Amino acid sequence: MKNEEYSDSPVADESQGGSHIVDGVISLDRASQLQRGLKSRHIQFLALGGAIGTGLFVGSGAILALVGPVPLWLGYLSMMLVVWIVMNGIAEMTTYLPMKGITLPYFTNRFVDSSLAFASGWNYWYAYAILVAAEATAGAILLDYWESPVPSAVWITIILVVCLALNIIAVEVFGEAEFWFASIKLITIIGLVIMGIVIMAGGAPQGGAIGFKYWDDPGAFKEYVGTGATGRFTAYWTAFVRAGFSFITSPELIGLAAGETVAPRRNIPKAARRFLARLALFYGVSSLIIGAIVPSDDPRLLSPESNANASPWVIGIQRAGIGGLNHVINAAILTSAWSAGNAFLYSGSRILYSMAATGQAPAIFAKTTRRGVPYLAVIATWAVGLLAYLNVSENGARVFGWFMNISTISGFIAWIVVMITYLRFRSAMQYQGLMDTLPFRTIGQPYATWAALVVIILLTLTNGFQVFVPSRWNYQDFLAAYITIPIFFVLYVGHKLWFRTPLARKTHEIDVLTGKKEMDEFCAHDYPPVPKNFVQRIWFWLA
Repeated sequence: MKNEEYSDSPVADESQGGSHIVDGVISLDRASQLQRGLKSRHIQFLALGGAIGTGLFVGSGAILALVGPVPLWLGYLSMMLVVWIVMNGIAEMTTYLPMKGITLPYFTNRFVDSSLAFASGWNYWYAYAILVAAEATAGAILLDYWESPVPSAVWITIILVVCLALNIIAVEVFGEAEFWFASIKLITIIGLVIMGIVIMAGGAPQGGAIGFKYWDDPGAFKEYVGTGATGRFTAYWTAFVRAGFSFITSPELIGLAAGETVAPRRNIPKAARRFLARLALFYGVSSLIIGAIVPSDDPRLLSPESNANASPWVIGIQRAGIGGLNHVINAAILTSAWSAGNAFLYSGSRILYSMAATGQAPAIFAKTTRRGVPYLAVIATWAVGLLAYLNVSENGARVFGWFMNISTISGFIAWIVVMITYLRFRSAMQYQGLMDTLPFRTIGQPYATWAALVVIILLTLTNGFQVFVPSRWNYQDFLAAYITIPIFFVLYVGHKLWFRTPLARKTHEIDVLTGKKEMDEFCAHDYPPVPKNFVQRIWFWLA
């Protein structure tokens, strides 16, 4: 049964230019529409570009300095599993209904509740906008490595202006730029992994295999807020929480790009299936190697007490006595900050555009250029990135830490809402006997989502546990850790009281049919390209 809110909605005719969401329904208005300009390689690299950023290249060093190499590695492995589960739920929903202008808050509104969608939408936008500032701050930290006489404010300005330009022109330009940015990151991280293995095996100029000697001295664990088993567990839990920054909102990038993706029912599942394997290489292996080539007590690692301006990878290269390469790697890592900031600006602007189209944000943000770019939404999201200028008056590591904590908790809250949305979607599909019509299904559902939901709720509530230890109390860290939670509930409760909406849609009222027929027809004639030679076969597999 369709919910009345959707029953009279015009359908999404992709052949006529696609769908546009107005007041919660699908419209054929072509005056304000996004365009399908993203190819398979674009969305795959967009998701990886958002996931492989300063969290891996810079933030990992802060975790290593705080808790040691084993918690760093275990924290990333644990978070990878959670992210994979979140990604699977998003991929199932967006592959089923990959309509133009669709965002995850739209699905929340449709499958759960309009108040939760309202709070979730603004939370997403806030998280993405803060992440733009975080990436610009990280870029300025990395640029300080060369001790340039140019002030940090100038570097921040350059980073932000380039991101704005790439997002304001056209989605094809953005997608192509992100593809090449992310390609540099992937090549860099593969090279770093190989180099790290060589250093561990004794192939560096310094000579001598180091293996995992830093796990013995200074140690595999740095006890945190406690001693013994308690200190080791809290070290792991802290690394688990902080590892979230590296992945925050990255699985959502595929969902956000679904409406602008060519052949969505073929390309979205392809990107989702390859996501975990690539994360395992880039995060699982990388975090293990970082803890092997850099001791956790190296004073150059990023922390509020230091003024470090280098990635742990660069520190490892310097310790190994490899000359010159540190500058090349630092430059490549700088492009990763640029790439991630670019991806987050794109995502935040699309969230704001969708909210404006559904009446949950000022309508002016739904305006697009002739090339389908929501330019006012881009500018508004970019403006929050100006918070990066806090780096001018504060220690860069401290400012980066604030942004990291704020965005991480916003991301955790967003994942909680996504998983609730997926569970309601799945419940409605089962009620209407439509599970067999899902074009993409993932393993372990819904049990995997329930387990991940419990874990993320615990991480959200305990992410700032250390500030409650009297000797560690700091109001700035407390606000960074928890301010997002009351903001989210104020948005949710305020909307619910103002509009007097019911707690949630009943299962039989959830609409899982509007737009399905049109998406079936749109995707019916999508056939994968046939490779003509061996080179094309490899390229199609990679892309």
